Amino acid sequence: QVQLVESGGGLVQPGGSLRLSCAASGSNFGIFAMGWYRQAPGKQRELVAAITSGGTTSYVDSVRGRFTISRDNAKSTMYLQMNSLKPEDTAVYYCNKAGGTVASWGQGTQVTVSW
Repeated sequence: QVQLVESGGGLVQPGGSLRLSCAASGSNFGIFAMGWYRQAPGKQRELVAAITSGGTTSYVDSVRGRFTISRDNAKSTMYLQMNSLKPEDTAVYYCNKAGGTVASWGQGTQVTVSW
């Protein structure tokens, strides 16, 4: 049983930055590839950034160079540093496993990029 709690979202102007956090329960966090997903209104949820248990990262083209995913396995916590935010980044952001069977989805955290 895994619980995921996202935090750190908010309202930011274009060009601004936010750092999202994902706190995971359990003691097996470090063995899983993890990722950040986002879902904008009327759109499908998409995986935007992923990180392996060893720290290898990957990004969808639309965020590469602007977002940085990281993890602290000792704290069972994952982060998403988002810089140079654009209005099209507006979405609810979720964390979950990036491979295999996903855990139950958390509430997500709203990111709104707007003037």
